[in-house]
Amino acid sequence: MDRRIVTVFGGTGFVGRHIVKRLLERDFIVRVPTRSFERVKKLKPMGYLGQVVPVHCDVRDEDSIKDAIEGSEAVINLLGILYERGSKNFLNIHVKAAKRIAEEAKATGVKTLLHMSALGVDKNTSANYATSKLAGEKAVREVFPDAVIFRPSVIFGPNDNFLNKFATMARFSPVLPVVGAPGLPKVDLGEGKVDLHGEGGPKFQPVYVGDVADAFVTALTEGKSAGKTYELGGPETLSFMALLQDMLRITRQRAILMPVPFWLASIKAFFLQFLPVPPLTPDQVRLLKTDNVVSDGAEGFAELGITPNSLEAIAPSYLKRFCPPRKSGEFRRFV
Repeated sequence: MDRRIVTVFGGTGFVGRHIVKRLLERDFIVRVPTRSFERVKKLKPMGYLGQVVPVHCDVRDEDSIKDAIEGSEAVINLLGILYERGSKNFLNIHVKAAKRIAEEAKATGVKTLLHMSALGVDKNTSANYATSKLAGEKAVREVFPDAVIFRPSVIFGPNDNFLNKFATMARFSPVLPVVGAPGLPKVDLGEGKVDLHGEGGPKFQPVYVGDVADAFVTALTEGKSAGKTYELGGPETLSFMALLQDMLRITRQRAILMPVPFWLASIKAFFLQFLPVPPLTPDQVRLLKTDNVVSDGAEGFAELGITPNSLEAIAPSYLKRFCPPRKSGEFRRFV
């Protein structure tokens, strides 16, 4: 019996690894286009011998893309960057590469194309990241009208680049910046406690990476999502300040949450953008000026039959490594 083949662009990334794992569990053959076979080796133990197939691919070349997806039942495009470096820029990755993948998928008779975008890209007209992601969506839909598009909010999970980053910062810095927070929160709950929820900076609906992966695989296997756009947000809406407060509570770390107005963040980001891996860029500051929440009436997890996990249910399991040891020498048990 012929095995069903799915090609996953970006399969070695944070979200990609979770999607690949779920596809392998469902007995798909998974092709992973890459320029580094070493990165794909980490995926091979997830499946049986030959189930993960690395394919050399340069997304700037149509023939290379065609070779990667030839014979595939479905193609998943997860390619995306958060900052630009030379030719690896938003236009080339989010728009041109996405269009080439859609064109070759259509030309080779691929039945299903699943495309990763981002939440709020249709609401932010000042950030190049957002405008390029939206342009990528439009380019894909023009070529492949039945493409399924996913717009997740900020994604958390083991090895994420959000909560882990700030938890690491809290180990070494007594102050954590909260970009866009207008000022210190004012809701006093008594006994020295302050409610930061709903206060301080842009709002997010943090979504668990496993739930995002389930959404992709559900749309692929059920075959009822052609042409749809899903906005994926977790069960809670939290401000930037509230997210960091939750992180500090879970890890039992202490830090001052310092509001940083956008104008000051923009100045700092101008200099930080030149670092090899910039912690903040001017474009990211512009992106933070728009709340990252699901639109009213948008289709999402409910339509896919998925109940998303909360931050509280997942984050302690991987953030506990940041917890300082208790006097007994043991870590607090979260699960």
